[in-house]
Formats: sequence, C-alpha cells, structure tokens
Amino acid sequence: MMERRCSYTSRPVVSSDQAGSRKCLLCWGTLISSDTACPDENVYNIDFTRFKIRDMETGTVLFEITKPPSTDKAGEKRDIDPNAGRFVRYQFTPAFLRLRQVGATVEFTVGDMPIENFRMIERHYFREKLLKSFDFEFGFCMPSSKNTCEHIYEFPPLSEDIIREMILHPYETQSDSFYFVDNKLVMHNKADYSYNGGT
Repeated sequence: MMERRCSYTSRPVVSSDQAGSRKCLLCWGTLISSDTACPDENVYNIDFTRFKIRDMETGTVLFEITKPPSTDKAGEKRDIDPNAGRFVRYQFTPAFLRLRQVGATVEFTVGDMPIENFRMIERHYFREKLLKSFDFEFGFCMPSSKNTCEHIYEFPPLSEDIIREMILHPYETQSDSFYFVDNKLVMHNKADYSYNGGT
C-alpha cells in the first residue's frame, strides 16, 4: 500500500465559476440534512482511520482517535452500519474557543480506483448561524493508498457573548463536512461540539 503525506491551509470558499454540487453547496446558508450523500455514493471506498487535533502554537494534542483494526475471523460475516462514522461528537474545554489555529491530521485509505481532485468543504454553525467555512484540497490519491494530511484551521475571533453562549449551550455548535471527487459529492459527515469540558 502506497503512503502519502501532505499539509494544507484552508482557503476562502469563493468560486462563482464552479459548477455542479459544489456550487450548489456554497449557496446553502444553514445546516444540511444528513441524507445529502448516502454511503452508496462512496464508490472510492474512502475510509478515515485516524484523526488528531493539535494546537498549532504549542503543539499540544487536543483530541485523537484511531479506528480499531478489523477483528473479523475468516468466514465470519458481520452486519456493518453503513452510517457508522458519519457523525462525531466532540467535547473540548472553554479554552478551545480562544485558539486561533489548530491542525487537524487525518489518515485515510482509498480503494482500487484513483481519486482525482479530492476536496472537503466544512461549514461550522452555532444555532444554525454560519460561523466559518473551510475549503481543503486533498488532491490526487493513488489506488489502494494510505494518505495522511494535516489541514490548518484558522478560526475567526469570537465575541465574549458568543463564547459564553457556546459554553452554556453544549452541542448547539455543529458542522457539516462535504467530500467531493471531481466536483461530485461522495460523502457527508456531521459533528457537534461542547465547550464545557472541565467546568
């Protein structure tokens, strides 16, 4: 299995000449229903196996999770929920809301087809109001490859009132992550966030 590493910084989601589902997405201003992309559309067998968040200023790891390896024995069949992994719940301390940059390292494998122009658009909301959009490129992925990328999130400054409300109302901060291959939506994951950890 080939392995690739890369690092990207987000760029603004502004593109008036892009067609198809990405262009439609950029017009949506609120949270999207979870059935935007069904698991069957992941024909490239993209599988996220590790995820880590770190403070870019100090290098402190704030969150890390690794998908356990398959333990199925030969000949055994197991029912697998095709929606597993499409929703993540995070719990951070209030200090997270004052960070300016965090790095998100993602490790993923792909199936036996090459992936052209792999991209993620991620939108963060508080009470359905858009806080920030991020647009990251993964680029080209070779067939049957293992890939590791670190995306740099630059967070907007938040008012003290918004910070207080986000701490007092856990999981009302949410995000949509849309994954595209050649401008076609192939995956849609959702997450919500609490910032009252340790309080």
